[in-house]
Amino acid sequence: GPALNKSRRNARASAFRNDAVTRLRKMKYSTSVSSSRRKSRKAHFTAPSSERRKIMSSPLSTDLKSKHGVRAVPIRKDDEVQVVRGNFRGREGKVVQVYRKKWVIHIERITREKVNGATVNVGVDPSKVVITKLKLDKDRKALLERKMGKGAEKGKGKYTADEVKAMQDVD
Repeated sequence: GPALNKSRRNARASAFRNDAVTRLRKMKYSTSVSSSRRKSRKAHFTAPSSERRKIMSSPLSTDLKSKHGVRAVPIRKDDEVQVVRGNFRGREGKVVQVYRKKWVIHIERITREKVNGATVNVGVDPSKVVITKLKLDKDRKALLERKMGKGAEKGKGKYTADEVKAMQDVD
């Protein structure tokens, strides 16, 4: 009867209120980008090779970072790397292959023996290595120039000595 309709109406009104509250609380930065875990994972695992190149970036070693003013670059075939995580931590070698389909890189002397005696490369995640020597060609140099330009303009997250001193004076 009418009592049932009233409770249904109240439920609908409270649901609407809750939805409005949620909408206020969780503001998205861009409405054109989904924040769904499901969609993000699908986009990641079905990414084309051109996008995988960028996703498969590796950080640069400390001295390269200071030299080029760049934190990380997409890894490529003849870079020299050092493994910083996992069973092969501390091992160094040249990148033999960037296996984009499997999201791994193969490094020169990082192999294992199969049961039948054949040696195979072990895949290492590119985020778990640091690049110690870059293979520079004109395109790579251009990329570093571009990336360095971006960081230099903003002075990204870095305080100057004067600013640090000023902050200490505030206390």
